Amino acid sequence: MDSPAAYTSLDALLDMRRHCRDLPSSLRRVQPTQQAGRQLSRLRGRGIDFDQVRQYQPGDDIRNIDWRVTARTRKAHTKVFNEERERPVFVLCEQSARLFFGTQGRFKSVLAAEAAALIAWMALAHNDRIGGMVFDGSNCHEVRPLRSRRAILQLLSLLLKGNHALGPANLSPESEPLNLALRRSREIIRPGSLLYLLCDHAAIDQASLPLLSALGSHNDLVLLPLYDALEANLPSNPALEFVQGEQRVTLNTTSSALREAWAAQFTARQQAWQKMASHLRCGLQPLDTSRPAVAQLQQMLVMHARRQG
Repeated sequence: MDSPAAYTSLDALLDMRRHCRDLPSSLRRVQPTQQAGRQLSRLRGRGIDFDQVRQYQPGDDIRNIDWRVTARTRKAHTKVFNEERERPVFVLCEQSARLFFGTQGRFKSVLAAEAAALIAWMALAHNDRIGGMVFDGSNCHEVRPLRSRRAILQLLSLLLKGNHALGPANLSPESEPLNLALRRSREIIRPGSLLYLLCDHAAIDQASLPLLSALGSHNDLVLLPLYDALEANLPSNPALEFVQGEQRVTLNTTSSALREAWAAQFTARQQAWQKMASHLRCGLQPLDTSRPAVAQLQQMLVMHARRQG
């Protein structure tokens, strides 16, 4: 039986739906892109978001008159609503060999799959169209955005298939998975979408800024790089052995110089992600394998809701 830390399951991906009520309702309200306001989504009607009460003006719909305020002020006042706009939500989720790793809680590949499922269920709960792409170093498989459980089930099927295709026997070197996915994404993602990118923390070393910039200039983008605690800091054990197939590498972790260089590399990657997010004016939330996806996404959405307030 596969370990739940190394592989996710259909039940686990379906179970993400029950966590929707634990998350704030600000999924769609991310930081504006550089071209915010230029791409308008198709309206779904008048909208349901109340904005303010203001004095009645000629041409206002009399059905929106606020009679309590009108009676109190003795001047006609009307309720103003924000138009609700539909936008596709698209999840880009890596399931490559480099994510088949974890020392605490779960593998990075499992965290990515479960975070992608949670975002998908959240999008459907907000009545958005949901689609996505699951990619590795050689293939991209996508689901076009639809407002239906069918689209989510198709996405979960791709996540499950990609996740269970990983294993110690197929950890061969690959081309940069992220750049492959970004090139494919430009062909299929419509402007005005909300994109969540789940990829390896080390992808920043070879990630194509022009490709990300092209996506971010016409869409709202949230970066969710995944890392394991061991990638941030080496333990001070006498030795640490890595095994991949028949290859073995032993590190002398008693060396303070090695531990400092290891930590410095991780810090440099973190700073590079922050610099990229600042350049793209997009959201950023690194995800740690030691914590469940729901707790970390909840933290991100709560912080964002406070900034919006």
